[in-house]
Amino acid sequence: MTSRDEQLLNIRLEVPNAKIDETTLSLESFQNSTLRPIAKFQNELILSLFENYIVRYKNVFHKLGEMEKLNYIENTVKKDSKFKNLLRGVFIGFFTIDEYKFYHENSSEVNKRIINLTKERLQSQLHYFEKQSA
Repeated sequence: MTSRDEQLLNIRLEVPNAKIDETTLSLESFQNSTLRPIAKFQNELILSLFENYIVRYKNVFHKLGEMEKLNYIENTVKKDSKFKNLLRGVFIGFFTIDEYKFYHENSSEVNKRIINLTKERLQSQLHYFEKQSA
């Protein structure tokens, strides 16, 4: 039987643009080797969570212009503490034990990176939410 860590690493998607070499800082390396692959793997769930957030708040999002929608996403992801905690859980649940130890030691910086990755991911897929409102 393979360990949980091995299973998690086996299902990770590759992110070809996420370069890591000997000059890469530890936090950047963690972002590229752990956070980006998890974000890619969890993309559909992240989209669904935000879609449910939109519905929960009376579909106000769909009445906004494009720039306002981008700002809405940023404000939601950065300022709504319940939503931020939910997003963190989406990532942390896919950490190996060693990755969790790294996270525990660097939680403040890793949390910022999780939030920024999620914000960029949602904003870059704005068209997904347009289709959902049609």
